[in-house]
Amino acid sequence: MTFPHSRSGGDRRYDVVVIGGGAAGLGGALALGRARRSVLVLDSGQPRNAPAQRMHAYPGRNGTPPAEYLSDVRREASGYGVRIEEGTVVGVDRDDQGFRVALADGGSVHAARLLVTTGLVDELPDVPGVAELWGRDVLHCPYCHGWEVRDQAIGVLATTPLAVHAALMWRQWSKDITLFLHTLSGLDELGDDKREELAARDITVVTGEVVSLEAQAGRLSGVRLADGEVRACQALVVAPHMTARAAFLTTLGLEPVEQEMHGTVIGSRIPVDPGGQTTVPGVWAAGNITNLSDQVIGSAAAGVRAGAAINADLTAEETRRAVAARRALFSAEVESQVCERVLGTRRHGL
Repeated sequence: MTFPHSRSGGDRRYDVVVIGGGAAGLGGALALGRARRSVLVLDSGQPRNAPAQRMHAYPGRNGTPPAEYLSDVRREASGYGVRIEEGTVVGVDRDDQGFRVALADGGSVHAARLLVTTGLVDELPDVPGVAELWGRDVLHCPYCHGWEVRDQAIGVLATTPLAVHAALMWRQWSKDITLFLHTLSGLDELGDDKREELAARDITVVTGEVVSLEAQAGRLSGVRLADGEVRACQALVVAPHMTARAAFLTTLGLEPVEQEMHGTVIGSRIPVDPGGQTTVPGVWAAGNITNLSDQVIGSAAAGVRAGAAINADLTAEETRRAVAARRALFSAEVESQVCERVLGTRRHGL
């Protein structure tokens, strides 16, 4: 299809507009750019992993600062003609050739297909100090940060019964694990089996609400309880509620659904098929907006898959149009008109 596009005027059209400039969005844009599609990436500049100093478990890029990684992929995608712009999407509507994407600055762009990779928002527990230390000493994923805090005093803040699972997981990285029951009522709420598992793994359980985190020189030093006691702690594990950034999709009838883990709701996501296609024709999604547990490498891979699926869909549409145009060109009616013009009365053999 390959729409011509220009920065001038108000009618900028692209084959694909990618909403979100993280690993998933740039992965999809890279695949589409290499497929010679016209692509615009709209990036609001709010990557989920911005607080993290380095990303991990990405072979070949392990330990790379997230901003450096994004800069490298932007450069690669731009080399294939992908346009990357800062912009926040506030709404999406259908138009005569696909979709109109409305921006916060009042502008708009148009696309035949959409790839949504806006990720999610981590809604953190309302405990003073958690937000300030998030991504450094307040952590979520053991595969992202476990090695960096190995053998340290690690606390786990319980906001749901899933905290037991987290404590048992983090025990792999340290022998000094403390489960702070916080908003849970006490050991009785965990059940006999869970209490036995924690005891078997020598995990300390502390009752009482956590009211704040203590820090020294900008690093976590302890956890303060409601009774005033401070427990030494070098890292604290929390489980944020993960909410899909998808409000702008409601005009298309695309709504997030709840995602559960072991019977507990952990967040919301946009459901997609294995190729990233949503229930709305012409709209794909990839990355954390569809899979809350995806790390950077998983999000990038999902974006590439979605980009390939979008290109295949565009190719199929272009083929259908080409076949229809060819049939119209060589239809019986057209051939009759050609005969009339070229042969005149001789077409009857006279």
